Amino acid sequence: MSITLIIVGFTVLVSMYAFQKPAVLKRLILNPYVVTHRKEYYRFLTSGFIHKDHMHLIFNMLSMYFFGGVVEKQFNYIFASRGDLYFILLYVLGIIISDVPSFLKHKDNPGYNSLGASGGVASVIFAFILLRPLDKICLYFALCFEGFILGALYLVFSYYQGRKANDNVNHDAHLFGALFGLLFIAVLHPQAIPEFFEQVSHWSWFKD
Repeated sequence: MSITLIIVGFTVLVSMYAFQKPAVLKRLILNPYVVTHRKEYYRFLTSGFIHKDHMHLIFNMLSMYFFGGVVEKQFNYIFASRGDLYFILLYVLGIIISDVPSFLKHKDNPGYNSLGASGGVASVIFAFILLRPLDKICLYFALCFEGFILGALYLVFSYYQGRKANDNVNHDAHLFGALFGLLFIAVLHPQAIPEFFEQVSHWSWFKD
């Protein structure tokens, strides 16, 4: 069984259990104020395995399933025996690091909570984009764009929405998860950077 399927399965089980047990969700969710005053740093990780509702869970896990499987295979090809370990680190560290900006911003706000795998999933998706920038990514299975185009639009949108902070979505986690995914690949596989620009240089609006 692939690492991707294990992550998806485990996340679904934990999230479904937390849906039925509000006390469990409360213990696992990232509340920066609680983390600061009770030193419960484990919440940086556990918050990535619970979700607000079924649609939140489905969207994240479908994204993880489709992109994670490809990135996992790429990692095993590039890094050989270390591929599985690096893939796990990409996802887990993506969850943790993507929450740091929200933690710093809201550490004195007892009413702020954040949950979901979006930071880790964004890390995986942007690792995919850096490795395969010309592969098309479809929004809602309809609007399809090359990965590097959609990725650039996503970064701009997440930054802008994060500054507005008026829709109850943790756009900072999306943004910093995505940036971490790019950085992770750039550090462990520097050759990906020139390969990315080489692929993009051959792209054309008029090419199928």
